Amino acid sequence: MKPTDIKDPEYFHKVVDCQYACPAHTPVPEYIRLIAAERYTEAYMINWHSNVFPGILGRTCDRPCEPACRRGRLQGDDEEPVAICRLKRVAADNKSDIRDQLPVIPKQKNGKRIALIGAGPASLTVARDLAPLGYIIDIYDNQFAGGGMMRSQIPSFRLPIEVLDEEVNYILDMGINTTFDIEVESLQEILDKGYDAVFVGTGAPRGKGLNLPGLEDAADKVHLGIDWLASVAFEHTHKIEEKVLVLGGGNTAMDCCRTSKRLGGDDVRVVVRSPFEDMKASPWEKEDAMHEGIPIYNNHVPKEFVVEEGELKGMHFEKVEARYDEDGKRSLVPTGEPLVFMEADVVLMAIGQENAFPWVERDLGIEFDKWDMPVVDPTTFQSTNEKVFFGGDAAFGPENVITAVAHGHQAAISIDLYCRGEAVSERPAPGVTLASQKMGVHEWSYDNAVEADPRYIVPLAPLDKSLADRKMEVELGFDPTTAFKEAERCLNCDVQTVFEEARCIECDACVDICPTDCITFTPNAEEEQLRVSLSAPASNLAQDLYVSHDLPTARVMVKDENVCLHCGLCAERCPTSAWDMQKFLYNVTKAGQ
Repeated sequence: MKPTDIKDPEYFHKVVDCQYACPAHTPVPEYIRLIAAERYTEAYMINWHSNVFPGILGRTCDRPCEPACRRGRLQGDDEEPVAICRLKRVAADNKSDIRDQLPVIPKQKNGKRIALIGAGPASLTVARDLAPLGYIIDIYDNQFAGGGMMRSQIPSFRLPIEVLDEEVNYILDMGINTTFDIEVESLQEILDKGYDAVFVGTGAPRGKGLNLPGLEDAADKVHLGIDWLASVAFEHTHKIEEKVLVLGGGNTAMDCCRTSKRLGGDDVRVVVRSPFEDMKASPWEKEDAMHEGIPIYNNHVPKEFVVEEGELKGMHFEKVEARYDEDGKRSLVPTGEPLVFMEADVVLMAIGQENAFPWVERDLGIEFDKWDMPVVDPTTFQSTNEKVFFGGDAAFGPENVITAVAHGHQAAISIDLYCRGEAVSERPAPGVTLASQKMGVHEWSYDNAVEADPRYIVPLAPLDKSLADRKMEVELGFDPTTAFKEAERCLNCDVQTVFEEARCIECDACVDICPTDCITFTPNAEEEQLRVSLSAPASNLAQDLYVSHDLPTARVMVKDENVCLHCGLCAERCPTSAWDMQKFLYNVTKAGQ
């Protein structure tokens, strides 16, 4: 194999698994160390620059970072990832006033006007990135305030309104011109206002329904989940009938059933066609629903609404079983059992969301694909009309808040480049530093002693009280003491083991002391052969091998990045300091940087 180029910014980025998995590439270990040091405001600002909504995401993020966490790959049945998401909330809950640390907005504007359609996380991120550069920003939204789906679809018991308002207003207070309670009905009308660029961040506002027998007769008792959640959020709906069926297995279904429980639903059930383990809802969302006494009936396919004398009585479901072919493709096969009847006074359908662009005229040079989605460049987020950009759910379909933020950052870069007359394809490089943590011969500027504790559990409000008040936040968050203990579980994956061939005497001391056998001195070979000839075979092809240049014995040092614990024992043991612990900090470039 060729020697590893550690100057490539993406090499060590990939090794910091949690950050690499985050769509916004938040420097996770960096802010976790700051939380352990009780430097909450600094930890918050690292998050704010990257993911824009630390307090919101610390409560609601889909947490793609946690399945990637190296801690979860350690041996042991009880080993779980670091509670990265909930530590983010700790920074938000304990920060000081940060308004003096926000970007200064120039009074003298640059003369460029940008329209943002929709005030959700993608659009707000674009506004946050462009306003400090002197752009005049106009936001249009059909809700009464900013936040988009974060306001209309995430219940208050998960996301308190004061947390949402605080982080949305950090951006809107940057001199953003807002037009709320207005539905944009024509993109042509927006373009006619002479904007230099337009960003569409309208989300996926249309809920999917099921056109089943009996629907027409039961229509007034059947609601689309996202519309019903919005009605609750905007104080139009205050109660629900006693018997509630929620159809669907995603996070929206979990929000619907838990909200129903708080509004008077006594017999609330979730019914999903797939097996329990295949449900799209996050595992913790399912756990929270079941903790609140809500049963989940899996492998039940809805067949019809049962209506008697004009009144909804319930639904019939067909029981199925999942079968998988050799490619893993799933088929739901009826078991042949009689249809299952479940009583219901009301049905909430939360089976998915889709985009709707009836307000985008088809003669504006914006191409649409066969699914009636705009054709959008996945890197620049520019449509086939060079002045119009898309992001968030409006670009590629329903995702989540953190993905929308990532889209917003990249779209803002493109809009800035476009307005300056530069090629949007020329993406700026990330900001990267790699700095030694050496303070002495065997002394480092970070604590590499990692706690062996199991993952700490976030405390919850008493069930009887939280179910009686839909606005009472269920999760109470970590207190500072528990937050410190959880932060100490982090393996500091951004502190890299950097090897210097000229210092190595090939004594193999690092091999002897490595607790995971991730270091091997061996003759070089092709990657496939090299992976199986190491001290411990490197079977995870998704993670790279760190290969040195040739050593005097014609061997090379090979380290399996997949199982390295970043413990620093190799550097402490090495008699010649051939190993060094160097902190790698990777920041995605923002517009104007």
